[in-house]
Amino acid sequence: MTTKELLDSLKGGLIVSCQVQPDDPIYTEDMVVKMAEAAQWAGAVGIRAESPHQIAQIKAAVDLPVIGLWKVWHDDTDVFITPTMEAVEAIIEAGADIVAIDCTAQRTHEGTVAWDLLDQVKEKHPDVPVFADVSNLEEARHAAEHGADIVAPTLYGYTAETANIDGPDFRMFAAMCRELSGRCSVMMEGHIYTPEDAMKCLFLGADAVIVGSAITRPHLTAKRFVDLMGGYQDDWRAAEKAHHNGHQN
Repeated sequence: MTTKELLDSLKGGLIVSCQVQPDDPIYTEDMVVKMAEAAQWAGAVGIRAESPHQIAQIKAAVDLPVIGLWKVWHDDTDVFITPTMEAVEAIIEAGADIVAIDCTAQRTHEGTVAWDLLDQVKEKHPDVPVFADVSNLEEARHAAEHGADIVAPTLYGYTAETANIDGPDFRMFAAMCRELSGRCSVMMEGHIYTPEDAMKCLFLGADAVIVGSAITRPHLTAKRFVDLMGGYQDDWRAAEKAHHNGHQN
């Protein structure tokens, strides 16, 4: 399947982010497989999966395109989504159809600028579609200029400049769609919790919408309720953004 055919197959649909960490209360060895099977049953057009191990599990279980990434946390940086070529190679080897990488202007643990990895991936794997996770319009422009096949504001809320947010920036996303449509696929990912908001993104120009926590992480859904009902005393986003340890490769 060509990159165009792959992107066309995702157009207008729901992509479900199926991820679980060993310290999540819902963790079992086959949890991501059940998530992916449920997503396919529901009519999702694709899966976003994390770590070589979980990508391989999902690829063996469902017949849907997989956007792969690998979260690697370090205390000296906010860059954690597929930050190195080693991580890229591992998720390609695991069977990812699309590779997601951090394409922000942040500094990595290795001392590089995160978005510089895009050029390396496109040079070494020109036929592998790249999903650029960005936090603002400037980073989306940079990713499109450097050959990203997909851009999405996945990291809005996960950088120092966007840390204190309480929802998606629909205005920024609309500008991203208007400016970059035709140059690359523009998808919405991050802070989408209702079907109505997903539809709003399609109306604004999204090629597809990725939803994770609202569908596949019931402990975080419950924590959002507890946070609001408790008068915002216990910020549920701290749990959503937490680093995780003991990852299974």
